[in-house]
Amino acid sequence: MTGAGRLSTRRAWTGRLLQVDLDRIRIPNGTELELEMIRHPGAAAVVPLLSGPDQADPTVLLIRQYRYAADGVVWEIPAGVLEPGEAPEACARRELREETGADADRIEPLTTIFTTPGFTDEQIHLFLATGIRGGTATPNTDELIETAAIPMSRALGMIRDGEIRDGKTIVALFYVAGFRLNL
Repeated sequence: MTGAGRLSTRRAWTGRLLQVDLDRIRIPNGTELELEMIRHPGAAAVVPLLSGPDQADPTVLLIRQYRYAADGVVWEIPAGVLEPGEAPEACARRELREETGADADRIEPLTTIFTTPGFTDEQIHLFLATGIRGGTATPNTDELIETAAIPMSRALGMIRDGEIRDGKTIVALFYVAGFRLNL
């Protein structure tokens, strides 16, 4: 099964953040298809731990943000789109500072996820931030954000209870709880 990949592409739409392409592809079994693909520059997101990861139930800094697509307020970790040429870790630091006012002594990579690989190439790089120092948030004009310090056990309960529904936030919190905190 060789010869898989893109045969042709046509840009159907270009917006401020995204582009939509119509790609003619060949999949590994030789079948040719036309797919609509949303092209995204990628993003970074960060789990800010306010207390050390060695504590039994560390505190995580979450944000509540109005999201039009969700028709309301969504619990999330700080995150944002990569600027041209920006490294994912630099983006995570920038978004942490902009959305919460915080800086971190240490930011370490967790994993990278595809958000919805059926129709977009978007990847989000997930990070863990420790040694948090406060400051003044400077969110973008389109961001309506509140911050909340929440024990990790409560945040995990919020996932279970459907209060946290944002995919990147769920993955990042579970990753930290399972692989960094061993909860």
